Amino acid sequence: MSEPAILVENVAFDYPRGVRALDGIDLRIDGGERVVVVGQNGSGKSTLVRQFNGLLRPTAGSVSINGRPIGRRHVADLAREVGLAFQNPDRQIFAGTVRAEVAFGPRNLGLGETERDAAVERALATVGLAGDEATNPYDLGFSRRKLLALGSILAMETPIVILDEPTTGQDARGIERVQRIVADLSAAGRTVIAVSHDMRFVAESFERVVVMRAGRIVLDGTPAEAFAEAAWPALASTYLEPPLAARVGARLGLGATPTEASLVGALTTRATAGR
Repeated sequence: MSEPAILVENVAFDYPRGVRALDGIDLRIDGGERVVVVGQNGSGKSTLVRQFNGLLRPTAGSVSINGRPIGRRHVADLAREVGLAFQNPDRQIFAGTVRAEVAFGPRNLGLGETERDAAVERALATVGLAGDEATNPYDLGFSRRKLLALGSILAMETPIVILDEPTTGQDARGIERVQRIVADLSAAGRTVIAVSHDMRFVAESFERVVVMRAGRIVLDGTPAEAFAEAAWPALASTYLEPPLAARVGARLGLGATPTEASLVGALTTRATAGR
């Protein structure tokens, strides 16, 4: 069996004054997986994913990236393997122009000018900011700053990409763009990990859902498993509700229908069988 992209073993993390944010986390994420972490505010989601790029280090336990323990590896070293787009883009953006912001990461990774320019252009086109290269990031609205922060991570072309609440502030078109980005990254064989409260986005975009409560993992499965009626009590304990399609499907006795597409498929099958 090949080494996992990320391996978390019995990880605990305490913030100052003894606040335990993670409590005995075990998690394996294989290369190329699309995994989303969900849970109420304060459940440990963002704390967990920040262990993956070294922004936070475990109080106990270990985290390995592609078979190498993080240990004391520098954040700049880990940035070659793991890119993290923050929930709040204003904590990430600092450059005076859109181009400079997106070019910063590739430059720090040592990419040559030609390769760097190509990576920047690809990233800007992907997030819909081509043509805004000379714009000051703070002249963009919040939703476009979110896309800029994502673009700055995409330009680094890391094998692991982490998106913290990527659909926050996005309209329907922006959410569709983020969904395409997730799908394209996955098709390219890259590992995509997200944190999200958007259950429809979760169900439609990811193959595995990890549910957290009070610093622990309480559920880990496919969207069909995570949003099946039997799992609703676990979701309720985290103050989450399954997507509408799952609730409607359950009420109609159609089984696990976490997405609108699966709900329509189940309804069509029932109608065809009833003829």
